[in-house]
Parts: sequence; structure tokens; C-alpha cells
Amino acid sequence: MAPPPKKSGSGFGLKKAYLVAYNAASAIAWATVLGRIALVLYYRGAPFVPVVVNDFARITQTFALMEALHALTGVVPAPVFTTAMQVASRLMLVWGVSLPFPALNASPWYSSMLGAWATTEVIRYTYFALKQFEAVPGWLHWLRYSAFLVLYPVGISSEVAMLLRAALGPAGGLAGWYPMALGAVLLTYIPGSVILYSHMLKQRGKYLGGSVKAKGKKAQ
Repeated sequence: MAPPPKKSGSGFGLKKAYLVAYNAASAIAWATVLGRIALVLYYRGAPFVPVVVNDFARITQTFALMEALHALTGVVPAPVFTTAMQVASRLMLVWGVSLPFPALNASPWYSSMLGAWATTEVIRYTYFALKQFEAVPGWLHWLRYSAFLVLYPVGISSEVAMLLRAALGPAGGLAGWYPMALGAVLLTYIPGSVILYSHMLKQRGKYLGGSVKAKGKKAQ
């Protein structure tokens, strides 16, 4: 499926330069996370992943706060609610679960969670960086609106598993109320995952299915 038709721009201004720099830097950071995960899993196995990924992945994910700011200020045309919801859930995982309970990070769920995040973000940030030049190849356009079909369920399942392991395990040792707080977060995944996945399906239909539907209507 080819990307949408190119639109004539008004020049390469400061906003575009910033978005290129931000998205390119983010793509490189997540590619670093993904590369480290792949190498360690290949040579040593899941228990060794946190040693080379933890801090870097946490910092990289924290910079995603800029995503919510971009949406809020209109720098990018992204929905504020869904953007903030996704960023908040990930920050909860890296700061509220991964950091205080490092033993849980040896679980395969931690590796699959970061792997799904990193793969998603490498695709997404590369896409948006190239979009500033209207130079998105067709295969990347397809990946941008299709890879989530697999990566999102993997990521969500891993996040839920990490939260459950924390709530039923070491969370009570941190504070008596912490397991209940994690349980409350888990409850938000029921409507939250439906909202986010539905939004992505709509985006996929808009950017990949629109032309097909249009052709079908013309044929009728």
C-alpha cells in the first residue's frame, strides 16, 4: 500500500527541523534499546536483559512526556487523551514497577514488553521523521499502521503480567496500599486497551483502507 499523496509544503522551517531532530533521536534511542535486547537474548538469555537495558530504557521512555506536550500544544495533530493515557501507563511500568522491583525484570515478560515497545517506536519515530520530508516508503507506511496488530497485544499482555506479578508479589513490602494501587491501574487497562486499540484500528482504516473503500464505491 502506497503512502498518501504528497502535499506541497511551505518550506523547511523551525518546527519541521525540531520534529525531524526529535523523531530521529527517539528512533535511534529505541533502536539502541531493541538492539541491546536482541543481542543479550541471543547470547545470554532473558535474565541478563535488565543489566544492559534498564536505565537507558527508563530514560528513553521518560522523554515520551514530550509526546503529551506536543499533542497538548498542537505541535502535532495527535489526540491528547489517548496520547497521555499511553505515556502514563508506560511511565507507571518503568518507574512504578521496574525500578522498585528489579527482580521482576528478569522475567521474560519484561523482555517482551520492552521488545514490543522498542519495535513499535522504531517504526513510528522513523515514519514521522521521514514524513517531514514526504519521503516515507510504502513498506514503512504499511508497517506504521499494521505492526500494532501483533505488537500491541504482546505489549499489553506483558504490561499486565508485570503489574500482576508486582501486585501479587513484592508490592506489599514497599507499602501496604501499593498492591491496591497497582490493582487500580490494572482495572484501567480494561477500558484503556479497548480505547487505544480501537483508535489504532480507525487510523489503520483511514490510512490503509481508505483508498480501497473509495475504489469500491466508485465501482458500485
